[in-house]
Amino acid sequence: GKYRQWAKKHSFESMLPGDIKAWKEKAEQAQQTINSHLTECKRAAIEWLVATDQPIQALDHPKFQDMIDVASWETNRVKIPGHQATCAEIMRIFKNHLTRLQMTLNVCHNLVLHASLHLICQHRVLLLVAQ
Repeated sequence: GKYRQWAKKHSFESMLPGDIKAWKEKAEQAQQTINSHLTECKRAAIEWLVATDQPIQALDHPKFQDMIDVASWETNRVKIPGHQATCAEIMRIFKNHLTRLQMTLNVCHNLVLHASLHLICQHRVLLLVAQ
């Protein structure tokens, strides 16, 4: 009665024996749902492994683990892009990689060029002073 109303009003979890039992049953049901989901996920991963002739170590690969982690955050079913969308995304990622590589190499090239010019200038100054 009053205790449960007070507990609900103050966002307090009731510690009455009946409420504790109900809470434990609800937690157990949730755990069974999670266990069922994990079993399905394991089965799907094994079927993928066999169907695509992957080595067993593929399941241990960090990128595979990342993919599973990201997919597990989704509340709806994960949608895998089609062939054209996948090719376009691979090309986009590759282009970004090349752009970053080019920027890195340009920075390195510019630093080497700058350092070389600096050394040449210092060498000329030393030669002039020595004369």
